[in-house]
Amino acid sequence: MRTLRDLFAVRTRELPSPVVPGSPAVEAAGLSVRLGQRQVLDSVGLTAHAGEVVALVGPNGAGKSTLLAALAADLAPGSGEVRIDGRPAAAWSAPELALRRSVLPQSAVLSFPFPVEDVVRMGRAPWAGTEREDEDDAAVAAAMAATEVTRFAARPFSALSGGEKARVALARVLAQRAPLMLLDEPTAALDLRHQELVLRICRERAAAGDAVVVVLHDLGLAAAYADRAAVLHDGRIAELGPPKAVFSGELLGEVYRQPVEVFPHPRTGTPLIVPVRQN
Repeated sequence: MRTLRDLFAVRTRELPSPVVPGSPAVEAAGLSVRLGQRQVLDSVGLTAHAGEVVALVGPNGAGKSTLLAALAADLAPGSGEVRIDGRPAAAWSAPELALRRSVLPQSAVLSFPFPVEDVVRMGRAPWAGTEREDEDDAAVAAAMAATEVTRFAARPFSALSGGEKARVALARVLAQRAPLMLLDEPTAALDLRHQELVLRICRERAAAGDAVVVVLHDLGLAAAYADRAAVLHDGRIAELGPPKAVFSGELLGEVYRQPVEVFPHPRTGTPLIVPVRQN
């Protein structure tokens, strides 16, 4: 029986070239996706560049996760195109694609009780048989340290709490060391400390030259850590730009159908978003 490592152990695949800062890591043009009778994405365009964090925000059902899946080439659009590392996503083989983008889904599910370290090491499978295979141990150790899961490296993944599983899943993505990270609600199961930890990791990866696209429900986190935010509404991008520019009370109130107040943090100037509540 072939193992996951065997699947990726193809020596003829094209390895990623060094990333040029500011270059497009993923480009989407005219993306439309219909699921059943529902138009989930409608002519969406988005580019994420090396060295930036792009947050996808918007209410439930706005199309955030669908857009992320399309950017990852895990979901084929009905129309439009996705380019990764300058080439149509469909032109890359699966092993070559895995060298260029890593994906964190909303939920981490495994059928077998693998130890945590083995789960993280799964992120290294795309590099099997390449000259970077020797980095496996260091990449796994660094990813576990960054996500604070080293102390339970030997525990079975199935025995972890939801938040611990989420951090292990993120460690797997970090260990993959792809220049494009696509993260779907990575903070959903986390406490306050680890929410901040995850977004700091996103910023660190961007500072190191990676492109990070992250789906977030917490507008405060998006405002504090994203270089740009795409506000999705009914399958379209209503606004795209720096959070300070696009996070207005008028726009967010309309998109979320909830009145909000937006005001600058007294020390940092970062937008703070607070729902308008009745006393």
